[in-house]
Amino acid sequence: MIISISVAASAIAFIVLVYYLVRVLVKGMSTLSETNRTLSEVRNAIHGLTQESTKLIQKANVITSDVKGKIRSVEPIFNSAGDVGEAIHSVTKTVKQASEAIGDVIHPAAEQDTKKPVKIKFK
Repeated sequence: MIISISVAASAIAFIVLVYYLVRVLVKGMSTLSETNRTLSEVRNAIHGLTQESTKLIQKANVITSDVKGKIRSVEPIFNSAGDVGEAIHSVTKTVKQASEAIGDVIHPAAEQDTKKPVKIKFK
């Protein structure tokens, strides 16, 4: 009798153990299924981001090449402006030297009257 009760108790314990094991496995399967769906969504999102990133990089390359072309087309203007500035500086320096030379000829330093005050008339 004790053996049959022990066998019955062991069978019931085994059935309960199998029941909970099946529940754990079912829960694990649902978790794996949800994980699989999430990974699929992440893959789709990454694929979309990759396409958008590629388009953005292509547009940036187009803009960069456009800006480089415009800089190349404007660069000679700046070079010419620099040359004009140097030419104006040279002319200004020459005019200044000439005016100083003329001033020395017209008003020699020995003949200048330094005692006369300068008068400015306003109308």
